[in-house]
Amino acid sequence: MRVLVVEDEKKTASFIRKALQAEGFAVDVCHNGEEAWAAARTAPFDAIVLDIMLPGRDGLSLVRQLRERHNATPVLLLSARGEVNERVEGLNLGADDYLPKPFVIAELVARVRALGRRGGESRSTVLRVGNLTLDTVTHQARRGGAAIELTAREYRLLEFLMRSAGRICGRMAI
Repeated sequence: MRVLVVEDEKKTASFIRKALQAEGFAVDVCHNGEEAWAAARTAPFDAIVLDIMLPGRDGLSLVRQLRERHNATPVLLLSARGEVNERVEGLNLGADDYLPKPFVIAELVARVRALGRRGGESRSTVLRVGNLTLDTVTHQARRGGAAIELTAREYRLLEFLMRSAGRICGRMAI
């Protein structure tokens, strides 16, 4: 499962990234709203973890723009403010879930996993390139029907490459 984490606090973003990667997720990180908007328009994600308070374009306007452009990627909003009217506004704009800061990282990981299950209803969870298949829910890889054992790092790399099939991937992106 590929997740976009949008968080301006670099330590928090790194903490979230490491926790999600430890659970086998492929994670991209952006630190402001403009980077996030560009990333969400150019690459497919299974879920977006989005801080509301961002430099440039805020999280609520990003959710609004994603939904206006019929991007149905599930969004988990994060906010330190936690006011009820802000949560209601975010959910009404199209966010799928809301988690107030500070949060327990295990809960964030569980919520992202749940978003992936819900988002998977409209998208296939199996990636195919040639005779290679990768199930993004069970993390099983197969080539010509034969199972392939992968480490967590190998899985993340294979998923990234399969999602990027047909595109040139620079070393820094990988």
